[in-house]
Amino acid sequence: MKIRHIEKKDFEEWQLLFEGYADFYKVDINHHIIKNVWGWLNNDKNELTGLVIETEGNIVAFAHYRRIPSALRGKDIGFLDDIYVHPEFRGQKLSELLIKELQRISKEKNWNLVRWITREDNLRAKKVYDRVSNKTNWNVYELL
Repeated sequence: MKIRHIEKKDFEEWQLLFEGYADFYKVDINHHIIKNVWGWLNNDKNELTGLVIETEGNIVAFAHYRRIPSALRGKDIGFLDDIYVHPEFRGQKLSELLIKELQRISKEKNWNLVRWITREDNLRAKKVYDRVSNKTNWNVYELL
């Protein structure tokens, strides 16, 4: 098993995982969304980047993350936008591996903090997050 940054050759396998991720969250995606996200992940001028876990030549998990400024800290921190493991590979601590790699990257970039959100009913993921991180008392709001 190997953790590495996402590469252009990963598109087809990433797309299948990304569609599975969208299905899990019951979000309709289309070719335009897939094209945009893939473009962001492969554009050095865009903040969004990605990690994948490759096993036996196949991509089985991904994490999308980016830098965000933290005004109260006066410095950048990391934000984990998306993390997904193919259902056949769950239970093997792949999410933990991705999060640990993101923690390493965070320290390397002097962010020293990574934040993320998950849905309240994502119980399996929350068990992982409770083991590897600290739950905050912040609430998330959206303005449409």
